[in-house]
Amino acid sequence: MSMINVVVADDELPAVEELAFLLERDSRVGQIHRATSGAAALKALQEFDVDALFLDIHMPSLSGLDIARVISRFSRPPAVVFVTADEAQALEAFELAAVDYVLKPIRPERLAESVRRVCELIQDGPEEPEVITVDQGGITRMIRRDEIRYVQAQGDYARLHTAEASYLIRVPLNDLEQQWNSAGYLRIHRGYLVAMDRVDQVKLAPGKASVVVGDTELPVSRRALPLLREQLAANRIRPL
Repeated sequence: MSMINVVVADDELPAVEELAFLLERDSRVGQIHRATSGAAALKALQEFDVDALFLDIHMPSLSGLDIARVISRFSRPPAVVFVTADEAQALEAFELAAVDYVLKPIRPERLAESVRRVCELIQDGPEEPEVITVDQGGITRMIRRDEIRYVQAQGDYARLHTAEASYLIRVPLNDLEQQWNSAGYLRIHRGYLVAMDRVDQVKLAPGKASVVVGDTELPVSRRALPLLREQLAANRIRPL
């Protein structure tokens, strides 16, 4: 797949440079055009071939949401990713067909997930799913990663849970977390890694949080809760 060309827009120059620096480290990203205002971002769209915009929401005169409204009228609008410290605008952002909503401070692995979403959107079709080889009772099975709803730590092993069965593989959960983070899997607890697009419910209560995947309720650690909230916004899941 060819690299994507992007515009990074934020009214604070250090924020522009930080985001551009992180994107430069991603091999899927080609040209990066910097803008410190909404008007400059729109000008870049006129001058360059742009696949995606990474926009702050709060900018003087022309906000990131304003830009999204303008380009929504384009015949072939670029993808929009909002990068902001404001959690409250997520619903409106997705109503404007945003591809993702990333909260500041930016984590590199979270930004990598946004790039993946953009790439998947603009290419002809989704990437071929990764296949995991599993030995079960002397029989080798091929399990597609997108069938795995969550993963449970079991010492130096990990148990992969699909809708039909579970499979034990000799790979630590820490390794799977690093390998699968960009594919939409979130470490919600020291013992669990969950596919966010498989989450059916999120339960938040004072001092306690959990997610429901199928018929299984999984605990969410206090440390993972901020990351979960960010993913909820990105996946448009409403907590109960």
